[in-house]
Amino acid sequence: MATLPHEMTIEILLRLSVKDLLRFKCVSKPWCSSIDDPDFIKLHLSHSVKTNTNHSLILRHCEYHFFSVNYDSLKTTQRLNHPLGEQKTPIKILGTCNGLLAVIDDNGRIFLWNPSTRKSQVLPSTEIEFSSPSIFFPRSTYYGFGYDPISDDYKLVRMVQVHGKNNSYLHSEAKVYSLRSNSWRRIKDFCFYLSFYREFGFLADNALYWMVLKTPQSGNKSLVGFDLGTEEFRFVELPDSCLNKRFCMNLKAMGGYLCLIATYTEFNDDVVDIWIMKESWIKLISWKKSESILGFPIVIPLAFSKSGDKVLFSIALHKFVWYDLGRFVWYDLGSKKVEKVGIRDVPILHDVDLYVQSLVPLNSNALMVNNEMP
Repeated sequence: MATLPHEMTIEILLRLSVKDLLRFKCVSKPWCSSIDDPDFIKLHLSHSVKTNTNHSLILRHCEYHFFSVNYDSLKTTQRLNHPLGEQKTPIKILGTCNGLLAVIDDNGRIFLWNPSTRKSQVLPSTEIEFSSPSIFFPRSTYYGFGYDPISDDYKLVRMVQVHGKNNSYLHSEAKVYSLRSNSWRRIKDFCFYLSFYREFGFLADNALYWMVLKTPQSGNKSLVGFDLGTEEFRFVELPDSCLNKRFCMNLKAMGGYLCLIATYTEFNDDVVDIWIMKESWIKLISWKKSESILGFPIVIPLAFSKSGDKVLFSIALHKFVWYDLGRFVWYDLGSKKVEKVGIRDVPILHDVDLYVQSLVPLNSNALMVNNEMP
């Protein structure tokens, strides 16, 4: 029997889903070796990103139930096995990148999880390297997770800051976890102020982004980015029209770009502007509550369609707490028409992220979590 050339076999495998690839590892030793090869894993991931295939929505319901929705069909939900193997352990998603999710439980333990391969890894703990005051002071902790193509490494950033009375500054530190070395290290301190108890950064263009304050007394938020290659912080300019109004601003990442959702009041009407950062800020959508064609003033942009002419939105419950109502709509950027998306068995009140299914492995020398399906 004639066999396909190796190059043709690889081209075929690149177009398969992770689920199929995991099954086909049993076909032969050469296939298993090819699928496990680090170069093939990168090629498969690159193909999925470029063709906008093998993407899924991941929904977290009641803090410990997880569901996946295939982005190509958006028809039904599939329940995922809990990443820690303990179905009653509440966890939050810190960030997603290339099919890996960084999650944290109520005890502060951090894990990396690949839902497609059902592998989870416990990150080593790291102490805060400054003494806490003897009396209670508010503490802010910000996280961000992403990939550095220069060092070919996945990194988790943690910023901690303790505030004194009247928002006076006490101490702060920044640390970076490296998946390659499976260790934490402290980096240069940051020169801004964290305004909330806990925030999660958004990944776009090899950098992580958060909304912060330049001074404790500042009433306006500023946008700061962290370059995953140079590991340096920098302030990023907001759209000009966002500088002179009182905005409620939130960040998302969409299609590899940073997305800014700005809500404000104008002539006694709530206005929502959605901006996207390419070479500069571009206003993607703008509407007023009184004439909102989406029917709700608070919506969360999730992803572009494959053709790029539509945006998938999730309907949120509250503009300050983004819990979704289990409703999704397509918004046509050209015609400005809305099409409801009927996904079966979507739980009410969830938060949602988009991730790409991948074979990206964890650190084989780290402590793994057994969360295989029974």
